[in-house]
Amino acid sequence: MTAPPNQTSPTKTLDVRLAESVADVRAAQALRYRVFYDEMKAIPSAENRHARLDVDAFDSICDHLVVVDRERSHGEPCVVGTYRLMRRPVALAHFGFYSEQEFDLAALIEYPEEIVEVGRSCVDPEYRKRGVMQLLWRGIADYVAARGIRILFGCASFPGTEPDAVNAGLSYLYHYHLAPRDLRPRARGDRYVAMERLPRSRLDEQTALSDLPPLVKGYVRLGGFVGDGAVVDHQFNTIDVCILVQTDRLTGKYRRHYRPSGTP
Repeated sequence: MTAPPNQTSPTKTLDVRLAESVADVRAAQALRYRVFYDEMKAIPSAENRHARLDVDAFDSICDHLVVVDRERSHGEPCVVGTYRLMRRPVALAHFGFYSEQEFDLAALIEYPEEIVEVGRSCVDPEYRKRGVMQLLWRGIADYVAARGIRILFGCASFPGTEPDAVNAGLSYLYHYHLAPRDLRPRARGDRYVAMERLPRSRLDEQTALSDLPPLVKGYVRLGGFVGDGAVVDHQFNTIDVCILVQTDRLTGKYRRHYRPSGTP
């Protein structure tokens, strides 16, 4: 599959591209392990713990977007940011979307135009103030434009496994960013956690928005919507919501907010 053109950061040391080799994917999986398991205290399988890689069955069929630090890549790629992407034809030809484990995606799967699932997003802690997430968004924008994708979606998370601790954030998303009914995913029945935990009248909109996790806040600022219901993921120590972004809104905001000044 053709990768989007490499994009270089203003520092001239970071490139964003699709993974081109087994070594690229392994470096992304190693970064995911350090962030999800070492930092966020997810519970690894015995195999993943032994290898110190975050690996699952979806990795072999997905595209992997990576940000690579060329100055620290000596024989092996130094991956400092990553996203995993899966288009609908790939999902339907194999075992569905990753998000289907938590959400009913029937409305999205029936959507007549192209869609892509995004997930497993993470950035090395040393690089979180170096524009890596902006580079990832640039890469995603190129990816969706090249493939005619109209909707991207996937799980985004609050830390922890106690929904009462994030009542304001969940309620804010429900009241202000609920997806249109004809596109709306719904948390699966046995895992459904209501998001309308506080009435709209009790919410301070600006405070609730500012308190959202950075990735969730990023999706909201790109015009994102959420599905109905959250899911507690005990393995990853998170409370997950299903996010949808219409890519015409993404690319417009991407051009204004994520391309460095002076870049056409």
